[in-house]
Amino acid sequence: MIRPSIAALVAMGTALAAAAQEAPRITAETQRIWDIADADQGVGVDAGHFYAVDNRVVSKIDKQTGQEVARFEGDRDGPIIHFDSAAIVDGLLYASHSNYPEWPMTSSVEIFDAETLEHVGTHSFGINYGSLTWIDRHDGFWWGTFANYNRVFGRSPLAYGNKYNTMMVQFDDEFRFVQGWTFPEHLVDSFDNMSNSGGSWGPDGKLYITGHDEPELYAMELPQMGSTLVHVGTVEIENTGQGFAWDRTADVPTVYAMIRGPSDPENKVTVSTIPLDQAPWNAVDSQ
Repeated sequence: MIRPSIAALVAMGTALAAAAQEAPRITAETQRIWDIADADQGVGVDAGHFYAVDNRVVSKIDKQTGQEVARFEGDRDGPIIHFDSAAIVDGLLYASHSNYPEWPMTSSVEIFDAETLEHVGTHSFGINYGSLTWIDRHDGFWWGTFANYNRVFGRSPLAYGNKYNTMMVQFDDEFRFVQGWTFPEHLVDSFDNMSNSGGSWGPDGKLYITGHDEPELYAMELPQMGSTLVHVGTVEIENTGQGFAWDRTADVPTVYAMIRGPSDPENKVTVSTIPLDQAPWNAVDSQ
């Protein structure tokens, strides 16, 4: 058996990384932009409304008028510190929550009645894998990412968890750990000193994720072997990373995302259609 040299292995790794970064691209088409001050961390969506997420706030917005119809706002000295995203499942809104940027990192899922935004439940992960940045329901399981960061906060001289420890997790119905995956190194590098901020399963069965700032969605597949997700394509979209959601009630593939302005009055929610029928990763076996 002939074993490859160290130089050959390095060259092979470099080639694979370059190929991964050259994943095929498509472009979303922006259909509408709403000025929504609370859209600072993420967006959720259901049949009649979208939900703008800020650190301690979830506001329910009518899709047709852009008017707020319900609101939850946590007290400044209360237990809600940092919401990141929202997923609406069977009449309930599930919000990912953490104590970011406090240490040690803790996370929870906070549950609301989607009609009234009354808080109806909670599940705490305690000190575990990192900061929960998104939660979604797909194929009979819960899914989410526990982010870690290379940014340094406060008096600590250390990175906030180290971004390479970021892990996407599959949970059962009771939010118990089933499996976990890391992200490809080239995507982690693109997160700068932050991490994976949003995630939502698309109508094509692919997981779509965002970084913290780039105007892109990354189409991912579970690997056939190993523990690293596979990056199969990129969608150029009018957003600035953060939390987003597929509108599963729309007639065509539609994403609600957000643009974070330099101040709250400049925050926006974007509504974009995505030509998944033109996506190369749906035309061939991407793995």
